Amino acid sequence: MPPEALAREAAGNELWILPPAEAPLACMVLTVKPDHLYLGKLAVAETARGQGLARRMMDHAEARARALFLPRLRLQTRIELVENHATFRHLGFVEIARTAHPGYDQPTSLTFEKIL
Repeated sequence: MPPEALAREAAGNELWILPPAEAPLACMVLTVKPDHLYLGKLAVAETARGQGLARRMMDHAEARARALFLPRLRLQTRIELVENHATFRHLGFVEIARTAHPGYDQPTSLTFEKIL
């Protein structure tokens, strides 16, 4: 996602970047919903994978949800990203729904949730 798109996402949400420097290695956008904190656009640079950055981002998302008195985290991922599904399950998320983008008759996304 280019910086301009991230800036648009951050306009009405929380944008978190690790490290907060010139060349970010990980980012996520947190959106407050009535009954959960939605975690979107979670990404870790390919060169920085395996360093625990996704775990740090998730820990921060959990802390933000608790600070906002929200009982759960939610996120979506494309159905073909099976490695991401395994990572989210390892981090305590469970699949709660499958959805399809407009024009598709098969699921294209999985929704995961973690109760805090």
